[in-house]
Amino acid sequence: MIAIPAIDLREGACVQLVGGSYADERVRVKDPLEALKRWRAHGFKHFHVVDLDAALGKGSNEDAIRALLTHEPGLTFSVGGGVRSTVKVESLLMLGATSVVVGTRAIEDAEWLREVAERFPGQIVVAADVKGREVVTRGWTASSSRDIVSVLESLEPLPLAGLLVTAVHKEGQMEGVDLPLMETVVRTSRHPLSASGGVTTLEDLRALGGVGASGAVIGMALYTGRLDAAEVAREFA
Repeated sequence: MIAIPAIDLREGACVQLVGGSYADERVRVKDPLEALKRWRAHGFKHFHVVDLDAALGKGSNEDAIRALLTHEPGLTFSVGGGVRSTVKVESLLMLGATSVVVGTRAIEDAEWLREVAERFPGQIVVAADVKGREVVTRGWTASSSRDIVSVLESLEPLPLAGLLVTAVHKEGQMEGVDLPLMETVVRTSRHPLSASGGVTTLEDLRALGGVGASGAVIGMALYTGRLDAAEVAREFA
C-alpha cells in the first residue's frame, strides 16, 4: 500500500479543513510548492491534489495546480475538485495529471462517466464521498440518496484507474479510519481503492493495507505532525 499526501488548494494556498468545512481551517501553507517539497524530502512520490474552490464553485486554483504538476518529473498526481466536464478532464491530463478524479458529475450522470472513462481508460478515478454509508456530492453538501454499495456496483464495468473513497464523517478529525467501510469497498469492487478520511497512525495505515486498500490519502495528521512523515515514508512511500 502507498501513502499519498494530500495537497488541498484554497485561494492559492495549501490548506487542511475539518470535515470539509471552510469555517474550520486548521492548516495553511501559503505556497503549495513548499508543501510538495516538504513531502518530497521524505521520499513521497505520489500526491493527491484537490481544488477546493472549484469543488464548491468559488473559483479556481489552476495556476497552483500547474506549478505542482510541472515542478519535478517522475511524480504521480491524482487531481480533482470541481471536475464536471470532459474538457476539464482533458485539460488536467494535458497539464500533467497522472489521473483525474471525478466526483459529483460522475455520481449524478452515469452516461457522462461512461463516456469519459472510455475516452480516457485507466486515467479516471471516481471519488465517492461517504457520510455514514450514503454517498454525498457537491463538496459534501448534497445527498445522492444512494448507498456506497449501489454506487460501486454501477462502476464495475468501467475502465477506471481506481476509486477514492472518503469517509466524510472522519475527515480531518484525526480519530482513526472507518475500516468497515473500506473493507466493504474492497469486497464489492474490482477497482483499486485509495482510502481517505481519519488516517492518524501507522496502525491505521497498516490496517487499511490489511483489508486490501492500494493507497491511503493523508492530510491533517501529516500537516500537524501527528504522524511522523519520515516513519510513514519509510514504510509506505
